Amino acid sequence: MFAAKEHEGSGMPVKAWAVAGLAMLAVFAGFAFMGRRKPAVARNTILPLAAYASNLPLSQLAMSESTSLSGGKSTFVDGHIRNTGTQTVTGVTVQVLFRNDEQMPPQMETLPLSLIRTREPYIDTQPVSVAPLKPGDDREFRLIFESIPANWNMQMPEVHVVEVESK
Repeated sequence: MFAAKEHEGSGMPVKAWAVAGLAMLAVFAGFAFMGRRKPAVARNTILPLAAYASNLPLSQLAMSESTSLSGGKSTFVDGHIRNTGTQTVTGVTVQVLFRNDEQMPPQMETLPLSLIRTREPYIDTQPVSVAPLKPGDDREFRLIFESIPANWNMQMPEVHVVEVESK
């Protein structure tokens, strides 16, 4: 009764260690998932057209520019995309070729096509997956470029549909 109590473990209980371990495992799994990317596409290779590309004609292409207060410049290519096929399109990737007059290979940019959601008070875009293109749909799109090569010939770039996701 008057004897000294035996020292119980002063460390954390096993359950607390298990919860902490599971939390760390979840964090590492999250980093691994976020770090997964599609394989890098060679920037100097013109990609083949997607099999469904002939069903997604691009029309009414127009270019514009915008300068930010910090001095940055953005270039936009706007247009229309129409789904003339029988599949519902949930994603479109395009390759844009900026040609030059110096007999050098063009600069190529590969990026997802974004649909224009609203025009007022400013142009807002969304991925195709948010509003899939059903057969017969015709939508406006916008491509945004932060850097254009200095030797670009200032002509409308070529836009090719290189990947299509559908359901």
